[in-house]
Amino acid sequence: MAGQHRISIEACLETSENKLNNSQEVVYTNTSEDILTEIYFNDWANSFATKTTPLARRFGENYDSSFHFEKDEDRGRTTIFGFTNEEGQTLDWERGEEIDFFKVQLDKPLAPGESYTLKLLYSIKLPSDKFTRYGYTKEGNYNLRYWYIAPAVYDGKWHAYSNKNTDDLYQYPSEFKITLTTPSNFKLTTDLRVLTQGISGNKRISVLHGSDRMSVDLFLEKRLNYETVITDKFEVITDMKDRKVNPALRALTMDRIVHFLDENLGPYPFDRMVVSEIEYRNNPVYGLNQLPDFISPFPDGFEYDMEMLKTATANYLENTLVLHPREDYWLYGAIQIYLMKEYVNKYYPNMKIIGSLSNFWVIRWSHASELEFNDQYPLLYLNMARNNLHQPLSTPKDSLTKYNKNIANSYYGGEGLYYLADYLGKQPLSDALKEFYSEKLLMPATSDDLRTILNSKTELPIDWFFDNYVDKRSTIDFKITKVKKIGDSLDVFVRNRRKYPMPVSLYGINKDSTIFKKWLPPIDSVEVVRVPSENVKKLVLNKEASIPEFNQRNNYKTLTGLLNRPVQFRLFQDVEDPRYNQLFFMPVFEYNLYDGFTVGPKLYNKTVLPKGIHYKLEPQYGFRSKTIVGNGSLIYTQRYNGSLYALRFGVSGSSFSYNDGLFYRRLTPYMTMAFRQKDLRKNEKQFINLRNVNVYRDDNPMDPDQEPNYSVVNLQYVYSNPNLIHYFRSVLDYQISTNFSKISATLEYRKLFLNNRQLNLRFYAGTFLYNNTSKEDDYFSFALDRPTDYLFDYNYYGRSEDTGLFSQQIIIAEGGFKSKLQPAFANSWITTVNASTNIWKWIYAYGDAGLIHNRGIGGGTEAVFDTGVRLSLVADYFELYFPLYSNLGWEPGLGNYDQRIRFIVTLSPKTLLGLFTREWY
Repeated sequence: MAGQHRISIEACLETSENKLNNSQEVVYTNTSEDILTEIYFNDWANSFATKTTPLARRFGENYDSSFHFEKDEDRGRTTIFGFTNEEGQTLDWERGEEIDFFKVQLDKPLAPGESYTLKLLYSIKLPSDKFTRYGYTKEGNYNLRYWYIAPAVYDGKWHAYSNKNTDDLYQYPSEFKITLTTPSNFKLTTDLRVLTQGISGNKRISVLHGSDRMSVDLFLEKRLNYETVITDKFEVITDMKDRKVNPALRALTMDRIVHFLDENLGPYPFDRMVVSEIEYRNNPVYGLNQLPDFISPFPDGFEYDMEMLKTATANYLENTLVLHPREDYWLYGAIQIYLMKEYVNKYYPNMKIIGSLSNFWVIRWSHASELEFNDQYPLLYLNMARNNLHQPLSTPKDSLTKYNKNIANSYYGGEGLYYLADYLGKQPLSDALKEFYSEKLLMPATSDDLRTILNSKTELPIDWFFDNYVDKRSTIDFKITKVKKIGDSLDVFVRNRRKYPMPVSLYGINKDSTIFKKWLPPIDSVEVVRVPSENVKKLVLNKEASIPEFNQRNNYKTLTGLLNRPVQFRLFQDVEDPRYNQLFFMPVFEYNLYDGFTVGPKLYNKTVLPKGIHYKLEPQYGFRSKTIVGNGSLIYTQRYNGSLYALRFGVSGSSFSYNDGLFYRRLTPYMTMAFRQKDLRKNEKQFINLRNVNVYRDDNPMDPDQEPNYSVVNLQYVYSNPNLIHYFRSVLDYQISTNFSKISATLEYRKLFLNNRQLNLRFYAGTFLYNNTSKEDDYFSFALDRPTDYLFDYNYYGRSEDTGLFSQQIIIAEGGFKSKLQPAFANSWITTVNASTNIWKWIYAYGDAGLIHNRGIGGGTEAVFDTGVRLSLVADYFELYFPLYSNLGWEPGLGNYDQRIRFIVTLSPKTLLGLFTREWY
């Protein structure tokens, strides 16, 4: 690239302090048409400096607590000693609020085409590799990225922005000359040219050079793990290994990958490429990396091939295409996934998504066993689209959710290029990618440049791809609405169920044979296409699934018979097969004290990906109650793009034992409105829930005054904004029934302070608007420590127990107390405060205080309190509470202390799954 900056660095590594002392000279060339009076510099090493930097906040947003709780000496920072010009005069510089970039004021204007020399002296305290895998390791090695101060890009405006752990520093190609001094026992790996390297005393001095480089990563090891593979294109230096693949096969694999990339893009302009394990682990082949070696279902060498291919392709593109890595990043991922699909089609055409497991007799019957390896890409994208969490490809990289950043958007982009290839023909797209790569090699580029080249390769319209597929937050859904027979032809009415025009393919089929395939031009509403009817038994849209369509179940129209898609029964949940109306069976096992272990079949229609309508029926046999129990539900969800993002209607019913020999039946119709912010990275959500809970209970002969049957209308507003540093949730709840009406409010707040102290606060207040129930009956009363759960919302394992282990289960609801105090209920009003703070790691001190008021004999207002120690092994999922002092006095001295300990245990797989999915969604 003409006019590139020249950066010279003399760096000395001090291993005792994990620090680099750098002396740097930057010859900055003004490649813009503007006169510059200041220059911005990126200082991403300083993004580790405090717990409040944008990088630190990003870790917190992703529920990654490692950075916040790490010792200060393990976080990195930059110390700048000063800037001077070429004559040694001091220059003024300043940081803004975001401390990982800054500007330097020039002592004279810098005209277009001219250069300016700056000199700076600074030190870099390297971070631990625990946070991003770059930094110093526990073995004493150093993986260096963002280890120097780099000039920001100016193209009419400055592109200086903060590090948010998205690996998207924007730099123009520059010429680097680096003199690196390290202890002599370190071996250096780099893709720069090593001019000289020698040992002087106990120091190793390496002189490196590289032109047209957008970044410089260095790897320093005491024991060299990297090996060099020499291909006839360039050298590949890698530490990625597979014990099942010998060195000769690894070399052949790498040579094949290099030739494939050269054929499909063009020559790589450098002599060597480093492909590191770190790069792969930061962006792995999702699916492959989750499986332990001993159950790997893929043939030897395949996983290594895919891992090397993905990482090498990313380096090939990112080292040579000067795209804005935050604003136009999607094209990197799209080309990468497109080429990976092409590679698999060429060298592994019969590879299944689950490898050899597809031949296992337990799995062979499933649709998942039929899926090709490349089918994973639309499947993983649709996981977000079906959950209404997808984001446009043109979304800035730092605004993406973790799942979209790491997986869905690149997969959707790659599928989009495949969509284009099927629509245009593979050759025009292939030619356009090669021309784009060769023309824009090491030159500033945008995705619009690819659009221009594509337009020159075809007469077909392609603007829909960039304007709609890339830029819009819209899914794709086509449907055949009707078919008319016109002589020996058919008029097929195809509807685009979304508002943005896109093309679709139409197939005429007869059993397994394709009679014709026809591409329809971009459709904005309804298109009528005439096709021949001879031998056609069924019409299908997008039969080969080259379009990542939101719903393929409505793509079928049979010309004979009643059902467009036949019914299919399958054992266990499966991947959706749009050719069939699928029904699934699977065994379910549950437990409660009164029914004992329950087992039975579950009949349902939910596939791996969610649908608009879900239903299930779970009849179960209770081995202790010796009775049929179970539950069922029918749910319809309508999803929207605005602040109202989901509207859900449903009805659910259940029947279980609530005591020995006593059963309840619950029927609940309900509606939920869900709201969220436009920015999907924000966790703030609001819900309005309306339901009618109808309960029918067996009469309890031990409690003749109970009201066995009742109906409660419940209106609830929920505001939730959960984050690692600040957590807030509030619930306003109103209930009305024949004999009572009540309103309550719950506020929860959690704060994680900079000194790692955590404060948890919860406030609860509730009052009866009227209460016509018996003064002696507390079934509908507010509870201090253990709600009666008359709405049957809570997962009590022994809901009617007053003594024994199951009575010690606690669910933090209503009063939220841990000690069992009297009065335990309030039939008038209640207000409580629950607080806790950590003593050491997962050990907390807690305290509760409140006022409760009862009407009737012995009523009035009473003050209550308790204190104790909480062991939060997994917050809200597995906790123990040890009461110490309360209204009862010193509880450990009162006897039967083991019966005063309370516990929280969550066994629900769905609830536990939330621990792992919250950082991705």
